Amino acid sequence: MAYADPSSGRDLLGNRSLCFIFICAFGLVTLLQQILYGKNYIKRYLENYDGSFEYNSTACRELRQEIMDVKVLTMVKSSELFERWRNLQVCRWEQNKEETSNFKMSLSRCCNAPSFLFTTKRNTPAGTKLRYEVDANGILPITNEIFKMFPDDMPYSKSQFKKCAVIGNGGIIKNSKCGKEIDSADFVFRCNIPPINEKYTVDVGSKTDLVTINPSIITERFQKLEKWRRPFYEVLQNYDNSSVVLPAFYNTRNTDVSFRVKYMLDDFDSQRNVFFFHPQYLLNVQRFWTVQGVRAKRLSSGLMLVTAALELCEEVHLYGFWAFSVNPSGIFITHHYYDNVKPRPGFHAMPHEIFNFIHMHTRGIINVHTGQCT
Repeated sequence: MAYADPSSGRDLLGNRSLCFIFICAFGLVTLLQQILYGKNYIKRYLENYDGSFEYNSTACRELRQEIMDVKVLTMVKSSELFERWRNLQVCRWEQNKEETSNFKMSLSRCCNAPSFLFTTKRNTPAGTKLRYEVDANGILPITNEIFKMFPDDMPYSKSQFKKCAVIGNGGIIKNSKCGKEIDSADFVFRCNIPPINEKYTVDVGSKTDLVTINPSIITERFQKLEKWRRPFYEVLQNYDNSSVVLPAFYNTRNTDVSFRVKYMLDDFDSQRNVFFFHPQYLLNVQRFWTVQGVRAKRLSSGLMLVTAALELCEEVHLYGFWAFSVNPSGIFITHHYYDNVKPRPGFHAMPHEIFNFIHMHTRGIINVHTGQCT
């Protein structure tokens, strides 16, 4: 009887065994990379990817979750938040219809911009005693003279505009080349009569349908319109026939100077509309955002416009909104695109406003643009 080798037919450390060992080793290395490098391993892959990921791709869901995991701004360093935001830029933004609808419904219940954004003859009849937003004891009787300054009804309706652009004045928009994209929107909101001359139009565009004016600007730059009024009138000419809106009933100090804007434009036979924010609307908006974590003495004009736009527009795009001294890549930027004058400390809560915008972008409610436009 011939001797039978018990190891025959086996591939001990032969080709098949070596192949199996190689596969196991590769899997182990990959697992270690995930453990040791975590998200950085994915990030290196994304950085080498030439193109955009679809909104609902696996990679984009994971990147959005990274941002949603940051429940409050203080959970991470700014640099870590910026990094997560940069990574998300490889994903093509898409509106989430369900999230957007739910958010709009919340705004409709609390604020109702299509009915109460501006003070009108319909929502504030003559003889009404209008209570100021912040002056607890301030009440303004609506005389016939004041009543005549109000529009008959709200000029805008729910979801009237398909695509809206709300333009902040942050330095993040400088060198963005977003002007053409902004001007292509159906309706453009701007804050506090910013410069939109030839020096800036390539980045910020020129189209303006509605622009806010803070009464402090009229007081400080135009001497409350008590003397020469033409310089202010000529500034407004830069905005074509856009409507202007003022917080005349924020406090008692704002009222007279806001009314003077209306009187001045009437004197110049201007066809430009002048609106006054309804104080109850602004108060409701303040309460709404307080629940969202934005606790400030005063919301920014930009946040007020974004809030209104969400009810008046089907799709909302934000440009020029950023509250940090560096851009998402860590490069220094000026506070405004036209200067580096900072606001009074403790008045606004801009970082928290932007943090909410980033979350809303991640949820598909608004599209926040912080990079260059193509």
